[in-house]
Amino acid sequence: MKVEYVNPFIEATTSVMKQLLQLEPERGQLSARPECFTTQQVNIVFGVTGQIVGQVLFGMSIVTADKIASKMLGTTVVTFDQLAASAIGELGNMICGNSISVLADAGYRCDITPPTIVRGTNVRISTLDVPALVIPLKLAEMGAFEVNVSLKERLTAKAA
Repeated sequence: MKVEYVNPFIEATTSVMKQLLQLEPERGQLSARPECFTTQQVNIVFGVTGQIVGQVLFGMSIVTADKIASKMLGTTVVTFDQLAASAIGELGNMICGNSISVLADAGYRCDITPPTIVRGTNVRISTLDVPALVIPLKLAEMGAFEVNVSLKERLTAKAA
């Protein structure tokens, strides 16, 4: 996977977390997986289409999701309900929207699908043999936030 596909997601995640949550994420050790897979309890899943195709998945524990949603909504979230899920989905939209803009500036025409919130553990998502790069982030007082990027250039795409 090309670094120019991954860096926009790292930069956008850091930027959005700083602006929205007033937190500086601490980046952990990058790792690779043969496919997009998460053990997190709450996941925001986006498809990427266009010249670059694949999936981006943001994962976190239910506790972290509640804390992030509470900060975004300005009220304490006790139960991860539809409103909390909407806030978490919007967080993903902001990160992916910024990332896609950076990719567009680099000449890649692509778009994202609406977010899908997936709850549960050991979620496995087929990426059609596209490996995933995993970027773990630690959000002070909120917990761990995992970014999984599984993208490749569409073979039939022509450079803009």
